[in-house]
Amino acid sequence: MIISVASGKGGTGKTTVATNLAVSLGGNIQFLDCDVEEPNAHLFLDPDIQEVKTITTPVPQVDEEKCTLCGKCAEICQFKAIVVIGETVLAFHELCHSCGGCMEVCPEKAISEVGRELGLIEKGYRDGLQFVHGRLRVGEAMSPPLIRQVRTYQDSNRVTIIDAPPGTSCPVIAAMKGADFVLLVTEPTPFGLHDLKLAVGAVRVLGIPSGLVINRSDLGDEKVKQYAEQEGIPVLLEIPFDRKIAESYSRGELIVEVMPEWKERFVDLYNRIEGIVKGN
Repeated sequence: MIISVASGKGGTGKTTVATNLAVSLGGNIQFLDCDVEEPNAHLFLDPDIQEVKTITTPVPQVDEEKCTLCGKCAEICQFKAIVVIGETVLAFHELCHSCGGCMEVCPEKAISEVGRELGLIEKGYRDGLQFVHGRLRVGEAMSPPLIRQVRTYQDSNRVTIIDAPPGTSCPVIAAMKGADFVLLVTEPTPFGLHDLKLAVGAVRVLGIPSGLVINRSDLGDEKVKQYAEQEGIPVLLEIPFDRKIAESYSRGELIVEVMPEWKERFVDLYNRIEGIVKGN
């Protein structure tokens, strides 16, 4: 079972839900923090990091002595990451998507690949829970390649909880694609509803079953619930606006440890997800 926890916007409580769900299940659980631009699940899970790995992506390097300036590399690149200007070939590594097309079409074999650092992957454990997250290099523009590297750590023998980035752009798709279920976290506000609609659209394009958690559910209005009912999206959990919950979050503590009665609710959340995935 792979559950991707996502949200159309930041600040809805996505990481709160993901971390508490993972800890509530205990046992053979894996947590992948794919919010590589700003990972923060480690602040709540406090894993013992045992492995750190630098991740690179291949980018073109041109041998000017072999290059005939034919321009075929520039023609195939859809991202303008390599161009021929006058008597010079320029490679813009920050724009490169590492497809290798320029190297394949070069008739002189003048293009080779070198590694460009994307960031780090750190792996550790919290009791029996396996933890993996990515840290994008400061200044790096593209996070999906690092997210895909984090997801290579998926263990088919464990239930995997993925903390996806906020929004609906390419990084989110990279974190949701291939999941068995997407758990969308939102809040009952106009902004929450607007971005929830975008997130639902993205999930449906991927064809993944989904459900909803409404955080701070006793604030705002009923429009999120009305939308969920209209679209046939089950509301699987509601978390009220509770000072004790807010205080625990501000201290980097888990709800299920400060308020043990919530553990059963998160276990029930998982059971409901499992039922939907199995078609029960």
